[in-house]
Amino acid sequence: MSNQELKSLLDELSKEAYCYLTTKGRNSGNLHEIEIWFGVDGNTLYLLSGGRECSDWVKNLLKDPNVTVRIGRHTFGGVARIVDDEEKDEMARAMLADKYSERNNDGSLSNWACTALTVGIQLETVVS
Repeated sequence: MSNQELKSLLDELSKEAYCYLTTKGRNSGNLHEIEIWFGVDGNTLYLLSGGRECSDWVKNLLKDPNVTVRIGRHTFGGVARIVDDEEKDEMARAMLADKYSERNNDGSLSNWACTALTVGIQLETVVS
């Protein structure tokens, strides 16, 4: 699948309510899957961790950043990272806040959207 075809598929799938992130357990080595809200920009999937670095899935990907993500009937392989680029971080927070109605009455981001840890996953391959 070409890069453009991958972007097109991800654009279609971005309307799904949830994705399923699978990480490798940092201690057990077992695979762990969670259901989580997400946003897509190009080939990058963005997630927000309300538990920040204390979330097990974040601890797992910090040890092994190779993950799989299932959206609908498609599964992708990718590499996860903590987003440290301020512009990408702000864009991801706003995208998820808009998608999941996480804005206050005055239009500002909810506490979750402001304080969660932003994780980006560069999706590289279609597994299935």
